[in-house]
Amino acid sequence: MLKILVINGPNLNMLGKREPGIYGSQSLKDLENGIMEASEKLGVEIKCFQSNYEGALLDEIHQAADNGFEGIIMNPGAFTHYSIALRDAISSIDLPVIEVHISNVHAREEFRKHSVTAPVSIGQISGFGFYGYEMALHAMKEYLKGREV
Repeated sequence: MLKILVINGPNLNMLGKREPGIYGSQSLKDLENGIMEASEKLGVEIKCFQSNYEGALLDEIHQAADNGFEGIIMNPGAFTHYSIALRDAISSIDLPVIEVHISNVHAREEFRKHSVTAPVSIGQISGFGFYGYEMALHAMKEYLKGREV
């Protein structure tokens, strides 16, 4: 069974409270429950992790392969736009990463249109709300299946 790590960065613990017009009224727990349900249907094992601290995210990425994960789905939050440390952590591991954003970052403020993590990810999904994570699960499963051949 494929094992995928789902990482959510800063402020995603505020889902349901923070800017509901942009991020919706559901909580991080609702998001994680939806991802768990989707992963069960796909036959994929997942672990969800969220932190507001850059170092904790780096540690989780660094340890992912040692913990048996085969891929990472990550919403880096605000770190998307400026964290060279997060970018370097992704490029330092031999695991595919898919970057996910709940809102369409390309239709928002100018600074949100630039990602330092996307160039070291295998792809980016943006603007599909919580469903973007399910899309990423499907994409990661297909990507890893293709890599096994």
